[in-house]
Amino acid sequence: MSAAARAATLEHWSALIEGLLDPVWLVDATDLTILAANTAAGELLGIDAWSLRGRAATDLSATAEDFAFWDEARQGLSEAILSDSVVRRFDGSIVPVTRRVSRIGQMSDCEVLIVTLRDLTAQRAAEEELDTRVAELRATLESSADGILVTDLSGAIRNFNRRFAAMWGLPEELLAQRDDRAVQDWMRRSVTDGDQYVRRLGAILDAALLQASDTLTLHSGKVIERVTLPQCSRGQPIGRVFSFRDVTEQLAAQQRIEQLSHTDALTGLPNRRLLEDRVEFALAMAQRNGQPFALMVLNLDRFKHVNDTLGMAAGDQVLLEATERIKSCLRNVDTVARLGGDEFVLLVHQADAAGAETTARRLLDAMGRPFTQGGESFTVTCSIGIALCPSDGNALDELMRGAATAMHRAKESGRASFRFHQAQTDGVRRSRMHMDHAMRQALVSGLFRLHFQPQVDLKSGAVIGAEALIRWRDPVLGEVSPGEFIPVAEESGFIIPIGDWVLSQAVRQAAAWRSRGIEMPVSINVSALQFQQPDFIERVQHELKTAGLPPERLELELTESILIHDADDTLRRLEALHVLGVGLAIDDFGTGYSSLGYLKRFPIHRLKMDRSFVGHLPGDASDQAIVNAIIQLGHAMNLTVIAEGVETEPQRQFLVDAGCDEFQGYLYAPALDAAAFETRVGVATAPSAKPVRLVKN
Repeated sequence: MSAAARAATLEHWSALIEGLLDPVWLVDATDLTILAANTAAGELLGIDAWSLRGRAATDLSATAEDFAFWDEARQGLSEAILSDSVVRRFDGSIVPVTRRVSRIGQMSDCEVLIVTLRDLTAQRAAEEELDTRVAELRATLESSADGILVTDLSGAIRNFNRRFAAMWGLPEELLAQRDDRAVQDWMRRSVTDGDQYVRRLGAILDAALLQASDTLTLHSGKVIERVTLPQCSRGQPIGRVFSFRDVTEQLAAQQRIEQLSHTDALTGLPNRRLLEDRVEFALAMAQRNGQPFALMVLNLDRFKHVNDTLGMAAGDQVLLEATERIKSCLRNVDTVARLGGDEFVLLVHQADAAGAETTARRLLDAMGRPFTQGGESFTVTCSIGIALCPSDGNALDELMRGAATAMHRAKESGRASFRFHQAQTDGVRRSRMHMDHAMRQALVSGLFRLHFQPQVDLKSGAVIGAEALIRWRDPVLGEVSPGEFIPVAEESGFIIPIGDWVLSQAVRQAAAWRSRGIEMPVSINVSALQFQQPDFIERVQHELKTAGLPPERLELELTESILIHDADDTLRRLEALHVLGVGLAIDDFGTGYSSLGYLKRFPIHRLKMDRSFVGHLPGDASDQAIVNAIIQLGHAMNLTVIAEGVETEPQRQFLVDAGCDEFQGYLYAPALDAAAFETRVGVATAPSAKPVRLVKN
């Protein structure tokens, strides 16, 4: 073929391939040079199509496999070659393609190959995106704490994660088989109610858009929550997604929380909440059927000693054993609850007073047996209070208060016993509660006041001092006797702020008298609780210093009970007060227990003879003997003796004849306010520079 003919043929082929959409080359099969290329080929390779002519096809090769490919094409090993490959663009980038090479015949003296390419860039990108999405889906499935199972509408398995397989215990060989029916059968056999499982699953699969949640219990003990949702595509259901969550521990925790909310953590007994429910039921039955019941409060006696001596762990063991002993004394229908510490509450059904007493005696006997812990044997008794329904109340709080009050009465009576509720006791306690509140308000409101009772020398008739006594007039209660409110204050501990107030006011009054030249020593009563406060001595010293009163102008009156409590500590305190210069007296001497050995050691200055020995003088021979003995004892120990409650002249004369030193009482004057005191003893005139020794008028 002539050159012109060859060129014409080439142009003909070039025109033909230009009309094709895919990139096309014409290649000389002998030397593998590009004879022609269409515009699409130039665009693919990033170069003008015309400039490709004459280039070696291997210049566009990107891999070693491409060189082998072109070598096979040159050798004519195949009529047509189809493969996926890549070509290198002239900017160096790589383009994935599908390449087809075919022989189309002779052109002049060479054979021509036609190379058709299909650009796979978009397809590969879509495939990579799909792979990424699939990988993300798989990662999502595997990262879920739930087991995931995906099925089509017929129930055939399309996907699942490893958590699902582990949760259901699916064997590896079963998973490898990819046998959907075998997997479903395994799941059916794993649940405790296989028939119900099949029926429920069938109902779910029949309703393509159903959303459901239920709970499955496996033979292994696991409890699995199953949630199923429809899987949709373009608004149409295409399958179903099941998620499985192991809620075994969660349910166990909830049950434990529920149990703890109703039971005591140590003993496992019902707590107050559960007790309230059972008492409410018993109250309803009592109202409906007239069935009485008893509510009993049981408290271990001196249980603190067990913890202090043997430790808390041993104490817990005692509580556990006590629990078993209490339960052994009750019927199955009865309830024992622990409200904390060493306090138990017992609900005894269909029990009247006789039945409650029988139960209480069984409890006392059971608790009276020795306990053994750590090789130590000891006894822990109990005190029991009993309230009966309906006679003692028709509400839990009312019955609890009654039983608790009765239990405290049992303890006050010596412990290791039981007491029934007495209605009047509630009234007494309520009165004490109101009294305590009124006292506290009175101190804040300034309703307390001090009166002073003169103390008189029996020989000279001179007023040698004054005892400060607290008085209280309440707007509601009226004039309240110290005999009423002082015991309440001592019980509640409010005696401490009251005592501090008395100390401060008495010292200030004595200092005020002294500033006017009236040397009038004052005596105040000190309670045991006040005396035992760690800072009591510092308080006394502070009040004296603040008021500017010499310590010898203050006398503290202490009861015998103070002196015998912790004698060593008492002696230390008394010696400190003695060094300070404060006078010390024993109040109500003879009514308590006194050790002469202690009296000898304590730096006491004065004995105050109790009024109970003076009231029947001079007619009562026993009181005469006691009074004479107290006076002789006091003088033998170099103590001044003062008698309280002297109301008649014969009483005063007997005391004079017996050698008593001083007295106070209505014979001379009752306790008076400061102004009346001054008028009574005649010191309202100009002050004297010397201590007053005023003769009774």
